[in-house]
Amino acid sequence: MPFPVDHLIFGPDDVDLSRSPLAGQFGAETYVLGAFNPGLTRLPSGNLLMMVRVAEALRKPIADGHVHCIRWDAGRYRLDAWPLDLCDTADPRKFLVRGGKWRVMALTSLSWLLPVELTADGRERVAVHYDRVIAPHAGFQCYGIEDARISRVDDRWLMTSCSVSPERHSTTLYSSTDGLDWRFEDIVLDHQNKDMLIFEGRIAGRYWAQTRPLGDLYFAYPPASEWRAGPSINLATSPDAHHWKPHPHPGIRPHADTVATARMGGGTPPILTDQGWLTLWHGVEPKEIVGIYRTYWSLLDSENPAEIVRTEHEPLLEAAPELTRPLEDKLYVRDVVFTTGIVDAGDHFIVASGEADLACRITHIPKSAFGL
Repeated sequence: MPFPVDHLIFGPDDVDLSRSPLAGQFGAETYVLGAFNPGLTRLPSGNLLMMVRVAEALRKPIADGHVHCIRWDAGRYRLDAWPLDLCDTADPRKFLVRGGKWRVMALTSLSWLLPVELTADGRERVAVHYDRVIAPHAGFQCYGIEDARISRVDDRWLMTSCSVSPERHSTTLYSSTDGLDWRFEDIVLDHQNKDMLIFEGRIAGRYWAQTRPLGDLYFAYPPASEWRAGPSINLATSPDAHHWKPHPHPGIRPHADTVATARMGGGTPPILTDQGWLTLWHGVEPKEIVGIYRTYWSLLDSENPAEIVRTEHEPLLEAAPELTRPLEDKLYVRDVVFTTGIVDAGDHFIVASGEADLACRITHIPKSAFGL
């Protein structure tokens, strides 16, 4: 379905690496692998704020028989070298270290978060706030901070992000009283619970969130079940947004009759409508190394989000090659749209996505697309 506004608003060429937190830290050239997967919120001024993931990578990661990665350590950034014959470098975003009993990988880039302010309609950039960059500050973020998701709950903004280190792949929480100045709160979920989305509002006084724990083992549904075993979107509740209890009932699960959502995870923080909580999420169809990422949607009951009121099996958004054609020389993956933010704009929603793990995409989607 074509939408009236659907464009790229920010990309690699828009990042000034001279103002990066990595600038001048080591003697190797870096570039922006991607500026993508933006959290989105509306500021008190009415303008929009994107919290953009900047993946800063080494221009030449392979040299002298080694593949290199960037790591934060005790207030500085340094390079680690891994023997090339021990590593699988087929995926440009990471490399696998062979020889163990389980998968071990390192990243070819280190991510930090860049606040980018937009006009109220998301059509133009207003400012890039390098003075408010969020960068690693502790060992549990030594390989970077990824994929911010922003929710406004009452008079406070809450932002979840994924912090990456050898010890844990954790969800970290930041808070703000104005949507622009952020304070680190704590680790709130532990290993490989990557897509945590806090609902934009409380239910009976409690915070709710979608989570997506990952693992290498899943138990089978019965042969005739409508569900497919694998990653699913779960639910959790909290009295304070710090201490989370898994909800006993399942959330959104992959259907057995389609491979398009064989893997799934959260996209936008659920936003309350007069028909329930609207949530946009991603499904991944297996293809080659990365797969095909598409955006889907569901409406959840306003009082019991474990109950799905309505959903569609057809994708809402798909990758748009015409948008990235001017950036063809920078593309390293294709068939990927990863939706990460939503705000209400009256008769439509403004939706932010990462396009091709490369740039930030803004789409205006009429509420009628959801039957609202």
